[in-house]
Amino acid sequence: ALSLLSEAYKSRDKICLVSCHGEFADVLVPPTKSMALAKSRLEAMPCGGGTPLAHGLILAMRTGLNAIKVKKDVGRAVIVLLSDGRANVPVCVSEGERFDPLVDPASKDGQPSRKYLKEEVVAISKTIGSLAEFSLLCIDTEDRFVGTGAACDIAKAALGNYFHIVEPSASNVSVIAQKGVEAAKLEASTWNT
Repeated sequence: ALSLLSEAYKSRDKICLVSCHGEFADVLVPPTKSMALAKSRLEAMPCGGGTPLAHGLILAMRTGLNAIKVKKDVGRAVIVLLSDGRANVPVCVSEGERFDPLVDPASKDGQPSRKYLKEEVVAISKTIGSLAEFSLLCIDTEDRFVGTGAACDIAKAALGNYFHIVEPSASNVSVIAQKGVEAAKLEASTWNT
């Protein structure tokens, strides 16, 4: 992420940081060119607990749309999703409501099923894929031995690019993310001409 910040700074791009932690996602850094702000927030970013992935994708999409349509200070949004694709917090809970087990016949003990959570994330990803100003790059960190393929399904639904990291390391993630962002920019420039 720090490498992405550095590259964004060099190319005068803005960067935004959304954290999916606990019961809801949070915009830790709104679109900015300030590397110092992004770096300090990234270093203090909380980890662990629940994964409200659907809420994180919604926040990334809303933040990008706001920057593109309202503020008009961004031309294109590239969502770089670094995840194993496994959500465990439904959007309703992230928005302060209770989960209704009646909407998910496979729910157990009042909790949503994995299928329900995956379908929720894939539906949001399809919405992202329908937005011409958006690209999604999914970097899958899931262990293939116990893999579900959820991150790949997210990328497909969003019409995005997908990469699986066998050995997650800063350099591996950085190279893939930079190439993915560059590809999205090239795609956008050829699409706009």
